[in-house]
Amino acid sequence: MGANSIHSRLRQVGMLTALCAQLALPQGQTTGTGTGTGTTGGGGATTGGGTTGAGTTGTGTGNSRNTTSIPTTTTPQPQQFPVDIPRPIFLSGKVVLDDGTPPPETVVIERICNGNPRPEAYTDSRGRFQFQLGQNTAMMADASVGNMGDFGSMGGNSRSQSGLGGMGGGFGGRGISERDLMGCEIRASLAGYRSESVSLANRRSMDNPDIGTIILRRMANVEGLTFSATSALAPKDAKKAFEKGRDLARKKKFPDAQKELLKAVELYPKFANAWTDLGLVYEAQKNSEEARKAFEHAITADPKLVQPYVKLSMMYGTEKKWKECAETSGKAVKLNPFDYPEAYFYSAVANLNLQNLDDAEKSAREGIKADPRKRLPKMRHVLGIVLAQKNEVPAAMESMKEYMAMLPQGSPDISLVKGQLAQLEKFAQANQPKPAEAQQQQ
Repeated sequence: MGANSIHSRLRQVGMLTALCAQLALPQGQTTGTGTGTGTTGGGGATTGGGTTGAGTTGTGTGNSRNTTSIPTTTTPQPQQFPVDIPRPIFLSGKVVLDDGTPPPETVVIERICNGNPRPEAYTDSRGRFQFQLGQNTAMMADASVGNMGDFGSMGGNSRSQSGLGGMGGGFGGRGISERDLMGCEIRASLAGYRSESVSLANRRSMDNPDIGTIILRRMANVEGLTFSATSALAPKDAKKAFEKGRDLARKKKFPDAQKELLKAVELYPKFANAWTDLGLVYEAQKNSEEARKAFEHAITADPKLVQPYVKLSMMYGTEKKWKECAETSGKAVKLNPFDYPEAYFYSAVANLNLQNLDDAEKSAREGIKADPRKRLPKMRHVLGIVLAQKNEVPAAMESMKEYMAMLPQGSPDISLVKGQLAQLEKFAQANQPKPAEAQQQQ
């Protein structure tokens, strides 16, 4: 059975139409800024510093050691500190660039356990942080762990910042057990940079909370920016309005944030990051037309700022403007091929709909590589559809099975993908050589 026949049948089972509906383009939620950026912002930095004293609180809650008496009839054994009892564990430190200066943008502090990242806190304007491990469940719920977000990345990271500061509630203050920290480490996360890591193995609640300095090093071959150089040239009043607008946006006071950000760009029309944040605020208020204009202004002010390209790609994809989506997402990938897997996703979907199958396959495969945390499992679904259209049925089935294995129980995509796999199985069986044909081939 030829590729054209497979293409026709795929349309019948909804594989192509699924790209608009079932292959839902990730909608901006908070980062990316929160793009916090999603935008990571200055306001989050202030809260990120926190007011809870790491040392004071840590001492008050962390000295409940095992005091069980040792029988005098046996040789005394060293007391063992219980490692499976939840206790408050506090951490503090700072993040700097490799030249010793503070990062130009608020940085997400992540706890990585067995390869799975969990955002814990944000740095302040001086790059400092302090938090209680596992305490910020609100931040974890809003951050894009397993999904795509937007008002968490107002600077470039695809993470939410609604849990600003890392001092939110959660776990009822019961802490986290030391056993939970086996195989864990702390690192900083900022698009375009690579972070040193600090191991948490063998860390106890009574240890000095200061874990030292985490260094961020600029990645080679990354032309795109997370924080525009134009921001450094902004006048004082524009910067003040910008920071205030970001802080209000994180508090979801979008009308007030809009006023401050409009003030910032009026005072300084080349304020690329302010234009980007303004676009996110408009987007949060469902004003897509003004959001588009703001993102376009951001690109005009600084063509190397990556996030506006990613946001415009999403908007073009939602509107099924596939040519514009392919061009814009391609620019984002060129500027930063490492930190924006969503740009690859938009590129793959756009090129698939344009029937540029080789480009679609390349984007999907590169996107999977750029997404080690598997925030976009849908990428494998796209790849499966592309391969099916290229008549590479076994590879298509393998990719779709990988996607289905990553879906949460009860996902509506499970039945969809099962139907698609059933159709591909039929194609595979129909294309198998019959016994007589097999003998002739021999």
